[in-house]
Amino acid sequence: TDATDPAHAPGSPTAPAVPPAPVTLDQFTEYWNSTLRQHSDPNARIFEVLKGPSKASPSGAPGTRPHLEHADFRPILRCILDTHPGLEFLKDSPEFQDRYLETVTYRIFYHCNTAWNGKMTLRELRRSNLVSAMNHVDDEEDINKVLKYFSYEHFYVVYCKFWELDSDHDFLIDKEDLLRYGNHALTYRAVDRVFSEAPRRFVSGVKGKMGYEDFVWFILSEEDKSTPLALEYWFRCVDLDANNVLTPSELSFFYEEQLQRMECLSQEPVLFMDILCQMSDMLNPEEQGRITLRDLRRCKLAGNFFNVLFNLNKFIAFETRDPFLIRQEREEPHLTEWDRFARAEYIRLSMEEEEGMADGGGGEIWDDSMESPF
Repeated sequence: TDATDPAHAPGSPTAPAVPPAPVTLDQFTEYWNSTLRQHSDPNARIFEVLKGPSKASPSGAPGTRPHLEHADFRPILRCILDTHPGLEFLKDSPEFQDRYLETVTYRIFYHCNTAWNGKMTLRELRRSNLVSAMNHVDDEEDINKVLKYFSYEHFYVVYCKFWELDSDHDFLIDKEDLLRYGNHALTYRAVDRVFSEAPRRFVSGVKGKMGYEDFVWFILSEEDKSTPLALEYWFRCVDLDANNVLTPSELSFFYEEQLQRMECLSQEPVLFMDILCQMSDMLNPEEQGRITLRDLRRCKLAGNFFNVLFNLNKFIAFETRDPFLIRQEREEPHLTEWDRFARAEYIRLSMEEEEGMADGGGGEIWDDSMESPF
């Protein structure tokens, strides 16, 4: 193992887990009486198990931290990788095991750690669907049917999208890389704001570079703008003066570039005042001319508000609603926008992989050091 690899640094989700020591009946009884027996709520018990014993009392006393960190999920995810039949094919691909573990951890914290600080509290765990998702993993042999957090297909899509943009494969992407996302779907101004770290501070540790965790937050927010976390992510992006209110001047700043793109693509331009009226009718803000995060969270179509401002592809797709997609949404109401995106992208990626193999070559996005297990 390369000690300089950040993926193996202490505290990293993918750092090597400490091999479990044998547990005696006396040790388990002591742990049960001192910790688990104190909680009747399954969420609280799972919280304590994940947190583990305090370092000062390895025999079983509960940890003193009031929160869970990324590394706390490492042992249980390693266990899933080692024992789940739906992930057995990854046994000979340690790099992919690491990336899967990492991606699942980031997805869990994206949805559950609503404070965005990397420290998940018991209250946050209780308000999430994480425990039910973990139970689903236990009951379901096909890991891809566990759409919340654990799906291998979802991981594959996230990682492949990152790999496609990371042209030099240094596990960092810059502004020019991100501009290529989704066939140049986003405007320069939106990408500028992402790299100014307005929506969320990067954790890559390299100035002007987005790391894999940063990208996971970006792609989850970009591909399903209907979630409360995604709405907050993009609200911060558009809120240029950080006063928690979006004004017509801020909306105009972003829409101006959209208008230019429409003209370049010979699309019939929609004037800003018309857009402003449509968005105001759609959101019905409590105070006219001032849009708050609360206004957005009350509206089921709020995600389209941001697409109008800086994602031309999705704006046009919404304006020209495909009857097939509408019928699909009605027939599968349990699927989120993210679920539908991940399914379509996985099909596309698998077809490209098969075509690459038929042509006598491997997938273009993999190098010799990270062979695709697809």
